[in-house]
Amino acid sequence: MLILLPPSEGKTAPRRGRPLDLAALSFPELTATRERILDAVGGLDLRMAPAAPAGSVYSGVLYQALALADLDGAALRRARAQVVVVSALWGAVRLRDRIPAYRLPMQSALPGLGPLAGLWRAPLGAVLPAAARRGLVVDCRSTVYATAWRPVGALVGRTVRVRVFREADGVRTVVSHMAKHTRGLVAREIVTTGLDPRRPEELAEALAVRFRVELRAGPPGQPVHLDIVEPG
Repeated sequence: MLILLPPSEGKTAPRRGRPLDLAALSFPELTATRERILDAVGGLDLRMAPAAPAGSVYSGVLYQALALADLDGAALRRARAQVVVVSALWGAVRLRDRIPAYRLPMQSALPGLGPLAGLWRAPLGAVLPAAARRGLVVDCRSTVYATAWRPVGALVGRTVRVRVFREADGVRTVVSHMAKHTRGLVAREIVTTGLDPRRPEELAEALAVRFRVELRAGPPGQPVHLDIVEPG
């Protein structure tokens, strides 16, 4: 299984530690693009700044809900194996990859490189399907990060896109900020319970123990939506 998360706007800057080692990051196929982006943003400070595991650098609402520090050993191992963070600067990293704190949203466009979502589309298309192997892809990314890579072919049928709604008096509204918290809880539920569904229907059934879940067909050629409905 592959759990795709966005990075968080809130980051905890490491106070000490070895600096960034690009060659040591997961998905070495992305190194050349990472280099180009670092050069474009004047990345000398980032190259020299202390680095720490991405799971501790990302500290926003989603990662507070995921609460890696509170996971037991087995759940933490699953999180490190299954979670991939899609990033504007790194492309994709795993939770153990050591990175510095940074600010670079995916909607950025850099001189000479253009929009970052477009720049990452082909490189991510080369590595994320391989990372998914034959398992399910649980896509918890926000909309802007989802534009950097979308599944194609057979992988579409093994991908679920998590959306969050609030319902009050029979009316549903899209949840924005707190959707991050709910997506973090979904990721935590998967890694703590050791879920290993092979089909979207199996994932929805398993998550229904904890959440109010609805599985809905996506547009033609796109993944199904796994909707989490919260009370208003």
